[in-house]
Amino acid sequence: MKALIYPIITALLFCYGCSANEPISEPDPIEEEIYFPPFNTDTWETKSISELGWNENQLQSLLNFLGDNNTKSFMILHEGKIVVEDYMNGHDASKLWYWASAGKTLTTTLSGVAQEEELIDINNKVSDYLGTGWTSAPLEKENLITCKNLLSMNSGLDDSSDAVEPEDLEYEADAGTRWAYHNVYKKMQDVIASASGSNFANYFNSKLRDKIGMTNTSGGWLQLSDFNVYWSDTRSMARFGLMIYANGKWGNTQIVSESFLNEATNTSQDINKSYGYLWWLNGKTSYHLPASQLEFSGELIPNAPNDMYAALGKNDQKIYIAPSKKLVVIRMGEAADGETFALSSFDNELWEKINNLID
Repeated sequence: MKALIYPIITALLFCYGCSANEPISEPDPIEEEIYFPPFNTDTWETKSISELGWNENQLQSLLNFLGDNNTKSFMILHEGKIVVEDYMNGHDASKLWYWASAGKTLTTTLSGVAQEEELIDINNKVSDYLGTGWTSAPLEKENLITCKNLLSMNSGLDDSSDAVEPEDLEYEADAGTRWAYHNVYKKMQDVIASASGSNFANYFNSKLRDKIGMTNTSGGWLQLSDFNVYWSDTRSMARFGLMIYANGKWGNTQIVSESFLNEATNTSQDINKSYGYLWWLNGKTSYHLPASQLEFSGELIPNAPNDMYAALGKNDQKIYIAPSKKLVVIRMGEAADGETFALSSFDNELWEKINNLID
């Protein structure tokens, strides 16, 4: 059955991802150490493990671990250049895979772009853009919910359902007083669409996808049940991770402001210290997990660098950004060990293997 589904999805995404935007230019050379791959080509410069002084004898152990844990693709970038790129379990460089909730960070990025263009202000209430009645909460409670609350997962709306129709968005607590991982973040896509006078996919294509060269392969947004899920090849995910690592720049072009990204990748509220604007943060003293109101002591991923932050998706879709190590790490695949919402023990085990390679 999967053999039939994937070609159909690929064809749909290719058509959906097309746009009539004007041709885009290559990024200009920049006088810094970060490398950006060119557009519309498979060319991507590499670095060798020996050049970096890493432990080459640990590479196969890492790849075996990934393959044994249902991984489909894996990449490590160092200063933008590919050090490790591997495909396994029937996947290859041309095939698409879903980002799941790792794609939430695409919505974060577009929120920053729209704010820079003065289309929105994330401190404004959501009803400024969507009108009142977008929830079933009492009006005075609905009007407490800002765009920042949506990005921070502390809207105060009931998280027992993934659906985001008004009748599903019931009042649970005042905005800002309760953190709950919830699909209501999707309302930020509606905010952006309303404020830009476009639809979210078109705004995404013109303001992000096309500007960092994610157009060299098919890919796009696909509505699956209650979720608007992004699909792409692995290198497109890596391009996004690289742009984030480069503080929102692609070449000399600032895609999303550095100041907004700094906000997005730091603690956004005082309940879950390990959560920014839809980004997960390492190195904090405590964290909350999806579908739980419990607070756990310690770091999110103890084996990862303290400054690492991550886009995490269901069934172990990963974008790790580790500035102190100059790394972007990508993992796509099936769940490593049972179905997971975002974080799992696999993250910590994977970073142990990565550390064995890079230290």
